Amino acid sequence: MKVSFKDLGLVNTREMFAKAVKGGYAIPAFNFNNMEQLQAIIQAAAETKSPVILQVSKGARNYANQTLLRYMAQGAVAYAKELGWKRPQIVLHLDHGDSYELCKSCVDFGFSSVMIDGSALPYDENVALTRKVVNYAHKYDVTVEAELGVLAGVEDEVSAEASHYTKPEEVIDFVKKTKCDSLAISIGTSHGAYKFKPEQCTRDPKTGRLVPPPLAFDVLKAIEKKLPGFPIVLHGSSSVPQEYVDIINTHGGKLPDAVGIPEEQLRKAAKSAVCKINIDSDSRLAMTAAVRKVFVDKPGEFDPRKYLGPARDEMKKLYMHKIVNVLGSNNKAR
Repeated sequence: MKVSFKDLGLVNTREMFAKAVKGGYAIPAFNFNNMEQLQAIIQAAAETKSPVILQVSKGARNYANQTLLRYMAQGAVAYAKELGWKRPQIVLHLDHGDSYELCKSCVDFGFSSVMIDGSALPYDENVALTRKVVNYAHKYDVTVEAELGVLAGVEDEVSAEASHYTKPEEVIDFVKKTKCDSLAISIGTSHGAYKFKPEQCTRDPKTGRLVPPPLAFDVLKAIEKKLPGFPIVLHGSSSVPQEYVDIINTHGGKLPDAVGIPEEQLRKAAKSAVCKINIDSDSRLAMTAAVRKVFVDKPGEFDPRKYLGPARDEMKKLYMHKIVNVLGSNNKAR
């Protein structure tokens, strides 16, 4: 059985990316694994009238179940309308697809966008795999994100020890051969809550906190020159808010030296050809901080709604902050 994303009320990324590149803002791509995350994302997007990408990794898809996910996406569109968003612009996107079979399965189950990540493969193999996915997805108007360059860090089943910046000289050939719709690049972002090792950072003498190295905006500029107007994606772009790290650490957790991408760098990226910015770890931190706080402050609490409810509220606050204050995508999907 094949399900079209259009029947679920979803959209692909083509039009929203074109508008974002032209308008100098970026679309939020928020990963979700459960109902509370989904509710928070839809509430934030509906209230701010921001186009939004619901991202699902291979691990999250296995966790949630592909059939349930389809109905959750359909329900998300209906919920957004219920909240007063007349024309929701919601994408269901596979994050870091690692095989043709997985991407095909997602297309068949109603995803409106898929990512094929062949970045760890030799260049020609990455091209061939990406092209194969594009050929299938485009038959059904599903958009495809590809990746050139390798991000360091760990997130779900994506893991790399070292990063390799995207080579600007390869991007024209890659996009021309694969016909992908957007390109994830490596300019110094990283997966997970530990984006940089302490030795890569400096320490703020006043606070003692780690200050990460700047992103390689020279690489981004070179890529923009090669591919003017082409949609660029940044992965591993959580900021790892220190207030959440502090709450976790003071409520029984242990996250020493967790550090992310400063928001001012993301704002700068959002004004460029970067039109999709992926955020996952921040919502995990917001959720965990809220849950830990309830467990410590109210040790007798055992009703999941009493700790997942505050977690949902904290994530919604985070999502709205990212949309309005970092990405600038509010009021772009009225």
